Parts: sequence; structure tokens; C-alpha cells
Amino acid sequence: MSGRPADAEYRIEDLAHLSGATVRTIRAYQDRGLLPKPERRGRANVYADPHLARLRQIADLLERGYTLASIKELLEAWDAGRGLGGVLGLVAEVGGPWTDEEAGRISRRELDARFGGRPDEAAVAEAVELGVLERIPGREDEFLVPSPQELAVAAELYAAGVPLKAISGHLWELRGQVEHIAARFLEFTTEHVFARYLEHSPPTDADAVEAAALVRRLRPLAQQSVDAELARAMRLFATRHLQQHLGAAPAQGSAEQLRTPTSANSGAPANSATPTTASPTDHAAPPAPAAATTSTTESIALPVGTIAAVQALVGEKNVAAFVAAAAEREVQARTLDSLVPTQLNREEIDELP
Repeated sequence: MSGRPADAEYRIEDLAHLSGATVRTIRAYQDRGLLPKPERRGRANVYADPHLARLRQIADLLERGYTLASIKELLEAWDAGRGLGGVLGLVAEVGGPWTDEEAGRISRRELDARFGGRPDEAAVAEAVELGVLERIPGREDEFLVPSPQELAVAAELYAAGVPLKAISGHLWELRGQVEHIAARFLEFTTEHVFARYLEHSPPTDADAVEAAALVRRLRPLAQQSVDAELARAMRLFATRHLQQHLGAAPAQGSAEQLRTPTSANSGAPANSATPTTASPTDHAAPPAPAAATTSTTESIALPVGTIAAVQALVGEKNVAAFVAAAAEREVQARTLDSLVPTQLNREEIDELP
């Protein structure tokens, strides 16, 4: 490999220094067939530029998460003349940034100022563990910020009164859910789009080039899908949440939802089941007698005006109990009416004294 005069020549110590690998690592790569053997000159081993380029390729692939076994397979395909330009292009495309956001830096003084003005070592350590901050070697007073937007969200939440511990806990939970979404999106696209390009291991150069182009096209779709669904869900749940706390009517109509139990043998229609609670903040109706049957729960819509009138009559805490008692009394009254004639016929009236 050192036959070309233009190639520089290195001792193994020089190669280690230039590549960032250790001498021991270089020798291990040689033993595993990842790195070509050096040229032997007398008692010395001589390395050249292709060795340095190969070490840098291995380091790049390792950084992207590839195992040494898979790297060896890729490099063997390349050495066999199958070409690796497309494969490395696919690797670069997949391993590249999936956002247009650029990383930033923040000083420790500025960081403390944005989060209360007092140093909090535990909070900083957790932010580093989360990857919201990254330490810069040799710079104790400065951090790398991979996503300035994410840090800005945390600062806004803190300013609004959310404790740092709650913010980090929420981020851990969110990360797990988002990673699940990402995994499912990749499974879906692999099954329906990329499977045909991955039939060979490694894929042919042409297949890899085409797959890389598809990655570029599909890259925005995951974020666009999540953005659209998150916006829909936030609109839906934020509206419900506000209505619940303000006592307003649901957007689909001027009625409040009451969760009501339906007795298995009450004799009443399912839709006329007894209400138990108007909202999660209301108190449930008093417990039924021990002989009562087990009941299920369903929602009944009542006009907002009715709810307001009952609140004015018995107070907000007693709304559910009052509605339950009133509904039960009505059911009992109708049951009695069905058992006793409410209207005498004409002959009976004529016979009355």
C-alpha cells in the first residue's frame, strides 16, 4: 500500500497520534482484519495514508453506532470491489442531523441566571445526563447546548413556576414516548420502503445510493407527522382541560358530562342511569346500600343551566349527590305509576256514588 511515492509514511506511534487511536487499538484492528498489514522494512513496520484513512473511516462508523463486525463486513465488500461510496453516503445520510437547529453554547453564569440565579449542581448534572447540556473538555464555565430550543422551553417552564425536578422528570418521560414513536416509524418505513434495498448485506452501491435519496425525502415526514398529531391532541385536551376547570360547556354542545352508574337490574333504560359525578373535582354520590347490585359507569349530558341551578341550590360539592337522588326518586315514582292505574274508565266513573 505504500508503493506510491506521494504517500506519507508513518511509524505506528505517528499513526496513532494522527488517527486518535491507540497503538494497542491499531494492532487489534490488524489482528481482526479491519486494517491492512503494514509494509515490513527490516525490523520496522511502515504505515501509509491509506492506513490513516481506514482508521478514520472505522472511527466514524463506530461513532455512528456500527459494531466492529458490521464495519468489517462493509470494508470487506469495499475491498472486494463492490464499491462502498453509496453505502457510506447512506450511513452519512442516516447518521446526519435530523433537524435544522444548530447547537449553541452557554456560560455557567448565564445558565445560572436563566434558572433562578443560584448554582444548582444536581440540576446541571441531570441536564448533562439528559443531553440537554454537554460538558466541554477544559471549560468548566461553559457548556455545549445541542438544542437551544429545548433549553429555552425548560427556562420558560421554570419561569412559569415549574420546579426543575419536575421539568427533568417530564423530559425523561417524554423521551421514552418519543423514542417509541421513532422506533415504530422506522419499523414502518423499513417494512414498506427500505426492505427491498436491504436484501443484500451490505447493500449494493446502487441500492445504497437510492436508499440515501429516499432518506432525504422521508426525513421531514416523521417530524411533520408528530407535529400535526401533537397539535391536534393539544387542541383537543387543552380545550377539555380548560372547560373542566372553568365549568364551561364542551365545544360540541351546551351540556355537561356526568358519569353515571347503570345497575344490571334497575329496570331503567341505560340512558337514564343514575349520575354520580359531574367532573373529577366533584364528589361522588353516597355509597349504595349493601344489597344494591354492582353498577358500571357511563356519561350523561346535562344542560349547563341545569348544573348551574343545582349548584346554586345545594352547592358545587353536592351536585352529583343531588342529581343522583333526584334521578333515583324519579325512577321510583315512575315504577309506582306503572303499577297503579292513573285513570278510571267511564263505566267506573258512572258507578261512583
